Amino acid sequence: MPTAATILAPRGAVRLLLVLAPAALLILGGCGSSAKTTIGSADTPQIFKSNCVSCHGSDLQGRMGASTNLTRVGKRMTKEQIKKQIKQGGGGMPAFSSRLSDAQINELASWLSGKK
Repeated sequence: MPTAATILAPRGAVRLLLVLAPAALLILGGCGSSAKTTIGSADTPQIFKSNCVSCHGSDLQGRMGASTNLTRVGKRMTKEQIKKQIKQGGGGMPAFSSRLSDAQINELASWLSGKK
C-alpha cells in the first residue's frame, strides 16, 4: 500500500519543476544566441546625442552640409576610418580624442559603420 509520502512526492516534484523551470528559462534564455540586435552598447546612442547631434542631427541627416550626413556613413567609410575621424577630426570636424574614451570612440565607430 502506498504511503502518504509516495503519493505526495510527485506533487512536490511538479511544484518544484513549476518554480524552477521559469527561472532556468530566464537564466539560460540568452545562452548560445549569436544574433545581435544592436551594435555597440546601450549607451552608444546617448554618446552620439551628447556629442554629435549639433552637427550631425538627431536622425544622422546632417546639419552642416552633405558631408555631415551619417545615414549611410558605413557605405563610404570603414570602421577604422570612422574611428580616425572621430579621434583626430578634420574637414571641419573637431577632434574628440580628449573628450571621449577609446572605448566610446570604438563603440561609436562600430555603430556608425553599420549605417549602410
